Amino acid sequence: MNPSNATVQLAANQSIAILTEIESGSIINCDSTNVKSHAQCQSQLQFDLTESNLNPEEQARREFRYSGIHDAVKNGDVNELEAMVKAGASVNELEDTKDRFTPMHWACHKGALECLHWLLWHGADTTVTTPKGWTPAHIAAIRGQDACVQTLANNGANMSARDARGATPAHMAAAHGNSFTLHSILRAGVEVNAVDKNGWTPVHCAAFHGRLGCLQLLLRWGGKIDETDNNGNTPAHLAAMEGSLPCLKFLVSEGPSPTHILGARNDNGETPKMLAQQFYKESVIDYIANIEWERDHPEEAENLAFPAHVASYSGDLNHLRMLIENGIVNINERDEKGATPAHKAAGQGHLEVLSWLIEMGANMSITNQAGETAKDVARRFAQLAAVKLLGDDEADDEDAEDRPANGGDGDEDEEDGDGTSRPAAGNTEGESVHMTKHEIREARGRAKKKMDELERLLEIAKKNYVQFGGRLGEDRRKLKEDRDNKRTISELEAQLDYERIRRERLEAQLDEYRREMAFFSQQMDDDYYASGSKHDDDRNGDHSSKRKGRSTKKKSSGSKDAGSFVRRNVSAPRKTNSFKIV
Repeated sequence: MNPSNATVQLAANQSIAILTEIESGSIINCDSTNVKSHAQCQSQLQFDLTESNLNPEEQARREFRYSGIHDAVKNGDVNELEAMVKAGASVNELEDTKDRFTPMHWACHKGALECLHWLLWHGADTTVTTPKGWTPAHIAAIRGQDACVQTLANNGANMSARDARGATPAHMAAAHGNSFTLHSILRAGVEVNAVDKNGWTPVHCAAFHGRLGCLQLLLRWGGKIDETDNNGNTPAHLAAMEGSLPCLKFLVSEGPSPTHILGARNDNGETPKMLAQQFYKESVIDYIANIEWERDHPEEAENLAFPAHVASYSGDLNHLRMLIENGIVNINERDEKGATPAHKAAGQGHLEVLSWLIEMGANMSITNQAGETAKDVARRFAQLAAVKLLGDDEADDEDAEDRPANGGDGDEDEEDGDGTSRPAAGNTEGESVHMTKHEIREARGRAKKKMDELERLLEIAKKNYVQFGGRLGEDRRKLKEDRDNKRTISELEAQLDYERIRRERLEAQLDEYRREMAFFSQQMDDDYYASGSKHDDDRNGDHSSKRKGRSTKKKSSGSKDAGSFVRRNVSAPRKTNSFKIV
């Protein structure tokens, strides 16, 4: 038995014995120093007995800092969360409010990333919904908690779950302008053109709420701009209805033609211009009127006859520099539509031209007939680098909260020099629970400890699996590699045998050629020496005949007793051949 439990049990037994004696009347004076009544003593002993009968979990519950598990998650206190669950709280406990949030809903709402990790490790249900049908993924998408969305996706949560209106987390992220969160949802493999009960796609949501950054992201991921809802409205209808001029301009620039986008009619026969007039969206009305004027005056709709504008439009910096530096063209010259060279360069994203115009003092606040500055044109054509180059000003960033912030995706959790912590990975949109440097280090340590423990358990599980005849993935890969290696070795051995036989054949052929060369060389030597000895014999014969005539004359004139000398022909010795026939 546990010593602490034994102590509690002993105290309980003693209290019961004392209480029995008091009730029987055998003990009158309960306290030697402070005499109490029988009722007071009995009440005190009943309280002590109740305290002693509490189990350790119930005793621990009395020391919690928060009133419930939901409050612990709201404050990002993973230690309190763990203690409450050990004390009997459920990880799927529903809050007694109209929203009926679970701890996981609150973790995604507040961005309590470590609490979310802990809940997922301990089996929290990711499919529990609120009365509106929102799962934790919906809450994370609404609040822009990118890191929570990534965690849910990594743990297999359904990122295509639908709420009571048929909306997915992608609809929610697009409607609230959380482009980083929307990007994480799209990377999880959801359908970009999923429709809700109204027939709206995420593109409709982004256009209706004026979320330009989300709209640009959705179109890059395959979103369709000509999809219609249950009333026949395209995203352009919704953008015009709500006065979302930047979104409408972007849709027009991405469409096949302005007429195709602005001439579409819904089920009531209304065009985007009609809806803008119905809801008094003057900026949209003026923009569409300008587009219609260009359509009705094609001879003046797109006049690029101004050489500086042509150079800026095509990115020809040398030609533009020559025109402006020589005084041929004013740097802020306007064409028929009120556009300057900066408008043309910004619309095409020619950063080098745009940088040079800024250095030369071009006025970037000039507006064209549509009321757009060079920066507005760059934003309409999604030239984000040009927008960044031209800088951000609060007057133009009406929906800056809807666009991704310049400066990355927030995938660092390092600490700044002032002691404050940066947001967790990907958590760049929603406000999360603040964590100090010490808390971050502790959370990182707990995550490392959990990782080491799981790695150890995984190794044990692998060994158990192998003992029952299972094959691990790495074992299968190793067997496959071994088979491939054996096949490669056998192929190389066969190639080696072939090369060995081929070499032997070449060596035999080489020996044959050597024998033939030796034979022909010997024959040539024999022919050479034979012809040389015959020539020597002929020459020696001529000399001997001449000498014989002279000797005859000497004999006739000389003494009869003189002797005679006879010279014999001796051929040169034959040279032996140094080559041997093998």
